[in-house]
Amino acid sequence: MSTSFNLPSTSPAVPVSLPPDLKQEQLLSFPAFKTWLSTLQHSLSLQTRDAKHTFHHQPYKLRRIDVQAVDFFGKGRVGFIKMKAEVSNDEGEKIPGSVFLRGGSVGMMVILQPDDAPQNSEKDKHVLLTVQPRLPAGSLTLTELPAGMIDDSGTFAGAAAKEIEEELSLSIPESDLLDMTALALPTTTHTTGEKLQQGVYTSPGGSDEFVPLFLHQRRVPRGQLREWEGKLTGVREHGEKITLRIVRLEEVWREGGRDAKVLSAVALYEGLRREGKISGP
Repeated sequence: MSTSFNLPSTSPAVPVSLPPDLKQEQLLSFPAFKTWLSTLQHSLSLQTRDAKHTFHHQPYKLRRIDVQAVDFFGKGRVGFIKMKAEVSNDEGEKIPGSVFLRGGSVGMMVILQPDDAPQNSEKDKHVLLTVQPRLPAGSLTLTELPAGMIDDSGTFAGAAAKEIEEELSLSIPESDLLDMTALALPTTTHTTGEKLQQGVYTSPGGSDEFVPLFLHQRRVPRGQLREWEGKLTGVREHGEKITLRIVRLEEVWREGGRDAKVLSAVALYEGLRREGKISGP
């Protein structure tokens, strides 16, 4: 049986309906929901505070939230939520509000360069990509930028990170990471006044997912790079779910072009390099 409650500290009241398998405290403590709600509420508040806001004279309001489905990870931890938010103005005009909540992840652009290449040059740079099943795309062999998270110890973690460490004996600590999104994109509080996350939104028409894109550059012996290039072709062994590819930097836009993380990372890298904000490794 579904249940409902009113969002705390809202006026007028915003009713929230829940499916039978989701409790109020689980929703309110779900980090992705908390981030989405606070971000939206701040953006809505700007309408009345700023006389020049596009919607100042007919401001939109959050009227209700209907949570339609929830997926749990291990031990009852909320993983994904599908919901519909009703946002409208007093004239009855609505903004589409179907939302898939999953929160943020990180993408990692790992660039490897022979150690005999000229310093601070782009010569012979290669990018590490993953090949793995991605069922939402209907694919069993999608080529993409390694994705994962920064764990509690400050190290790039997740399935892609594990594969990189196993295949290349390469562990990537936070101290060796450059956050390209933070470096390239001004915070929205200084532009629109909104408080969007410091990352690339991969599908903002339907999902809250945002992906900070990090860069890690490393110089390795040319022989080692050549060995990896020959070995890491993306061809998986029987039953292997994830594997690696090494692609020349100038070709990565084409080889990984179906992945928004790849194209975003290439654009950020090239833009930052042109502005002199990236050098090395």
